[in-house]
Amino acid sequence: MMKLGWYHDLDDTERRTYWACFAGFGLDAMDTTIYALVIPALIATLGLTQAEAGYLATASLAGAAVGGWAAGILADRIGRVRILQLTILMVAGFTCLAAFMSDFWSLAAVRFLQGVGYGGEAAVGGVLISEVIRPGLRGRVAASVQSSYAVGYAISVSLLPVIAALFSEEMGWRVFFALGIVPAGLVFFIRRLVPESGIYMQAKAAQSDGAVSPPVWTIFTGRHLRRTFAAAVMSTGIFGGAYVMITWLPTYLRTALGLSIKSSTGYLAMNILGSLVGPLLYGWLSDRIGRRPAFMTFLVLQSGNVAILLLAPIGLGTTIVLSFFLGAFQGALAAGMLPTFAELFPTSIRASGQGFCLGGGRGFGSVVPATVGILAASLPLGTAMGACALCAYGVAFCATLLLPETAGADLHGDPGARDPRPVAPGRADGHAVPPHLARTDA
Repeated sequence: MMKLGWYHDLDDTERRTYWACFAGFGLDAMDTTIYALVIPALIATLGLTQAEAGYLATASLAGAAVGGWAAGILADRIGRVRILQLTILMVAGFTCLAAFMSDFWSLAAVRFLQGVGYGGEAAVGGVLISEVIRPGLRGRVAASVQSSYAVGYAISVSLLPVIAALFSEEMGWRVFFALGIVPAGLVFFIRRLVPESGIYMQAKAAQSDGAVSPPVWTIFTGRHLRRTFAAAVMSTGIFGGAYVMITWLPTYLRTALGLSIKSSTGYLAMNILGSLVGPLLYGWLSDRIGRRPAFMTFLVLQSGNVAILLLAPIGLGTTIVLSFFLGAFQGALAAGMLPTFAELFPTSIRASGQGFCLGGGRGFGSVVPATVGILAASLPLGTAMGACALCAYGVAFCATLLLPETAGADLHGDPGARDPRPVAPGRADGHAVPPHLARTDA
């Protein structure tokens, strides 16, 4: 059996950083998934169309594109931990502010700014945990942070029937958004207990001795260009397909399949359970066979699962079973990008590189859920969702073929300067990971 023995191998700094990133991403995920759950209420009470609901999802993703790169640039200059705190505050504040909006345009503006914070937090948190965790454990530990998305989603789904029972539909979605202020409290924990990345501090010390910070466009030059392009296209496909399901699945269950809020909550519970397990599976697999083969495996599995779930004539029981795997494969793919993208770039541009690739994927992929809303005007919602998601995953698979294998890269050096040929998982030089860094039972 697979055991999470890696947690016991972490030192105190690694554990504090892990829980800060886990909690930050999980609470921000709670805020982000609230929107998907209240789409039916927004359509009913504010008179939004399905296309406008899709545009609101796109506004958040476009904000994430801007926020991911901007936060990454700032994190390369003033520190990972400072920017992590700032982005968590942005998500919490603008989610709460959405409770006071009453029209499409004001909601779009607030959703965009919330997305700026969410995209920044995901990018900077991914860099911080990847730099703090030692190479032999990085794939499992960094990927497992994505499991907190399932925790955040579970919180928001659990709150939905409670709020629906206590408040009218008109007031319920406003109360739901107002609860988004809760993650702001995490900042006090981070300020007191989480130190700055040692790798980042060493790089800044070298700069103070005369080195010059590279310009922001360095990720588009020389040997970095191919990596940036491949990673951004891959994340576009992964996020595009994922956000089709995240944005439209609750609406599909209630409007297309006719499930009640109670039944939909049970269905989503299986999806959330899968989202908890998937990142752990990816981390375990990628530390053994490599990052790229793991991505390819889960992209094929997710494409087949989505095709059956949305396009095949299946019963409710099969639908519930497939919802578990939908969450697992989706969570695995999202989790894999955190350690992989950090391993692509040197320290001086690592956060901006990861921020652009993650944020750019969210931004470019944001057209996919909007496209579903447009197609749903003339096609069944399930058909529109399936077609868009499968196209997105196909794009991601092609981009994966262009990525080098980076498992076990030494982030103190410059991963971009290494030979891009595949290496043995565990260390950048192709040798086995020392026993105290990579347990066989983890």
